[in-house]
Amino acid sequence: MSTDVSSAQARSGAPGRMGRVPKYYGIKQRLLRMTEARPPGSPMPAERLLAIEFRTSRTTVRKAMQELVSEGRLDRIQGKGTFVARPKVYRTLQLTSYTEDMRAQGLDPASRVLDIGYVAADRELADLLEVERGDRVLRIERLRLAGGEPMAIETSHLSARRFPGLRRNLARHTSLYTTLAEVYGVRPAEADETIETSPATPREAGLLATDVGLPMLLLSRHSRDGTGTPVEWVRSVYRGSRYRFTAVLTRPDR
Repeated sequence: MSTDVSSAQARSGAPGRMGRVPKYYGIKQRLLRMTEARPPGSPMPAERLLAIEFRTSRTTVRKAMQELVSEGRLDRIQGKGTFVARPKVYRTLQLTSYTEDMRAQGLDPASRVLDIGYVAADRELADLLEVERGDRVLRIERLRLAGGEPMAIETSHLSARRFPGLRRNLARHTSLYTTLAEVYGVRPAEADETIETSPATPREAGLLATDVGLPMLLLSRHSRDGTGTPVEWVRSVYRGSRYRFTAVLTRPDR
């Protein structure tokens, strides 16, 4: 095959030939080797210094670092800098609480209530919780932490009619599921859960100490008790760089 033909294939991206490698990709590989040589949690040099070291622009360095952040290799903490990512927290897709998940991994869970109050059920909430439109729904928004690090923003919705006094009772318990079980005798038995990705909004980025636009994991869970009656609808935004989810799959014909 002639040199001219080979060059044409490389430019066109023909199978079996490597196209031109973007400059930032080479920088990304060098940064990746740097992360592998440093312990988790170590700070990375500033973009300005890396640009000087690699003899390239800060824009190129920033793009390479951004990809590594998105892949979970680096962790960017707002106002502090960029660090070698620590091992991801894993969560098995099963009907457990955040507190149970964190304690199972030897982490110290904590929550900070961001907002709590009653809202009128719109059509979606009325359908999910099987209440009438306009009925009172308790909305609880919490910042979830592990070892003092912000991990997720969780917003729960529960029927005020089914769980009277829940807002007051929550003040005496650390876990919503514990409160439901001990005060109301209700335990979630099954749930539908969906997982999507969503870019961090300015508010989410501020609460989770990350950058606006970085990919977050968006989970929606609709739980029911043993009789099939709705218990809770919750929407959670997790830091994508800190989480991974696992599931046990079985064939439907088993």
